[in-house]
Amino acid sequence: MIANLWSDAEAAEMQRAAGDDPRARDLALRVYTSRLIGRDPDLVMHGGGNTSLKSTAVDVFGQDVPVLHVKGSGWDLETIRAAGLPAVRMDALLRLRALPALSDEAMVAVQRLNLMDPAAPNPSVETLLHAWIPHTFVDHTHATAFLVLANLPEVAAVTRELFGDRLTLVPYVMPGFALAKAAAEAFDRNPQAEGLLLVNHGHFAWGPDARSSYDRIIAHTNLVEAWLADRRPAPLVPAAALPADRVAPVLAGLRGALAAALPDGAHLPVLDLRADDGARAFCERPDLEDLATRGVATPDHVIRTKAEALVLRRAAQDPGAMRQAVDAYAARYRAYFDRHAPLAAGPKTMLAPMPGLVWLEGAGIVGVGATAAAARIAVDIGLQSARVRADGDAAGGFRPIGPADTFDMEYWSLEQAKLGSGKAPPLQGRIVLVTGGAGAIGLATAQAFAALGTTLFLVDRPGDTLDRAIAALGRDHGGHGCDVTADGAAAGAVSACARRFGGLDILVSNAGAAVTGDIATLPDRALRDSFELNFFAHLGFAQAAIATFRAQATGRGRRGAEPGQILFNVSKQAVNPGRGFGAYGLPKATTFFLLRQLALELGAEGIRVNGINADRIRSGLLSDDMIAARSAARGVDEATYMAGNLLRAEVEARHVADAFTMLARAERTTGHVMTVDGGNIEAALR
Repeated sequence: MIANLWSDAEAAEMQRAAGDDPRARDLALRVYTSRLIGRDPDLVMHGGGNTSLKSTAVDVFGQDVPVLHVKGSGWDLETIRAAGLPAVRMDALLRLRALPALSDEAMVAVQRLNLMDPAAPNPSVETLLHAWIPHTFVDHTHATAFLVLANLPEVAAVTRELFGDRLTLVPYVMPGFALAKAAAEAFDRNPQAEGLLLVNHGHFAWGPDARSSYDRIIAHTNLVEAWLADRRPAPLVPAAALPADRVAPVLAGLRGALAAALPDGAHLPVLDLRADDGARAFCERPDLEDLATRGVATPDHVIRTKAEALVLRRAAQDPGAMRQAVDAYAARYRAYFDRHAPLAAGPKTMLAPMPGLVWLEGAGIVGVGATAAAARIAVDIGLQSARVRADGDAAGGFRPIGPADTFDMEYWSLEQAKLGSGKAPPLQGRIVLVTGGAGAIGLATAQAFAALGTTLFLVDRPGDTLDRAIAALGRDHGGHGCDVTADGAAAGAVSACARRFGGLDILVSNAGAAVTGDIATLPDRALRDSFELNFFAHLGFAQAAIATFRAQATGRGRRGAEPGQILFNVSKQAVNPGRGFGAYGLPKATTFFLLRQLALELGAEGIRVNGINADRIRSGLLSDDMIAARSAARGVDEATYMAGNLLRAEVEARHVADAFTMLARAERTTGHVMTVDGGNIEAALR
């Protein structure tokens, strides 16, 4: 059941903060209940749903003007602020109802022309529907329970049974002017109603104040939920999950199969697996193949997930079978496009023929997207859609809109605008694992890669430092805590990355630590420990990354695609030994040789291997205490010591990060080590 989250204290505080103007106080409550709705994913998720308030505003002439505050494009109800509810002049919106028809372009233009603030975001595509319902507060949700009801074959009979005349049914009409007209006419036939049920779409409710409208949203939804609960069978108990060591290679193989279906030059997909018992149980249903082709729970979802999910049973989870399944899916999608595009109002450009959802038996539901955020949104919607399908099947059937209506929604310009039209960052879709990712160089490198559109996975010792580093990157990045020198740590970390995002494209093997002391008297254990961290950990991560590169095979069959990269943080110590740093320089020199050897062995597969030789970077290796000691030993101040190079300028972690990203984008460079030391002739490689 949906909890009613209204709090008198919170509401009062929102109004107090808004000031004494009654209009501002009403808008504050509009923001408050919008956030309450947005907080519950069983009501709306990822920008879905919209809310409105009819009020007045003062124009430039000091006149009170009737306006509609309605959710603006790009805002999410969970985090909305007053700016996300732009004010549109009501007079113009009301006059539009007299028109027999209105194009989408004209509708958007009129709404923008009548914004009180011309810099405000575009009002919702359902602005006219909100305007033509003559109630002060209007709320629209895509509640899970209502999506089940809206897609039942007997939706009219069940709605009457549950609500009588309190809800008015509106047959499916594509969002926009025509839907607003149909909804307004339905309201006129039953003006005493408390809300609307848009068939195959969602739920509207309203009230004279913020609380009454919100209360109706909750009460209506819980009434449907209680009805469904009486018909819902006992939860399925899923069979044993795929072994943990099997999930990562399956996901990597799936990612490679998806990449192979993309056109040359397209960015790689990112995956997001949800493997809870409910998701795994759903993916074991015997009717999965039928459910996969039924369509979407609400038209708003199609742009995120496509209408059809890809089903991969356990027997079809080897790389060859997955490629065949993806190819067949792509062929079906092209046929769907070719069938409906000629009937569209204007020319259409086919979207990537790639599923947004994969139902992976034994593992769970996988979201697929151009970015980690897109994959997360897809799988969140996919989990809700799975419940809608399962509940609908138990309550009488799941009958969404058909392929023609789905195509119209998927290729509607106002819907595609949600995906954005800007040029993608150059490394979008690439998954980058950085060892030592919470340190100065590691985090700077991660941030530099993130700025180029990559998805980051940080590996470092577990603890607050790692947690803060991941948080600094944002929610759509990940990480794994481990001791990189422990047995199996490298394979475990790379596997965790593949389970989180579907694979790996670039390994930045960066973790290391300086061990000091004269070799002649250094304890054997100290040298061996240095080799474990400064050589064998690099080797282990490289081997684990190579195995994942080969499993996903993202470069196969696509011109210009790279199957993977390895970038090592070596050190100038590898070629220019420093007194007392032998225990550090020896394993680094070995890592230098490892880089060249791997470049030699992997070049034929297209896997590039490069590295950085840096010197005097403030980090865990070169701490403040060490800088003070080295400066004193040389008889110079710390600034002079740190700038002890040809450029007479300190080299910072960000300079190393920039070098890593440059190497990552140098498509015809392998076996190369770039110096980042401000100029040190003794450490020059040539």
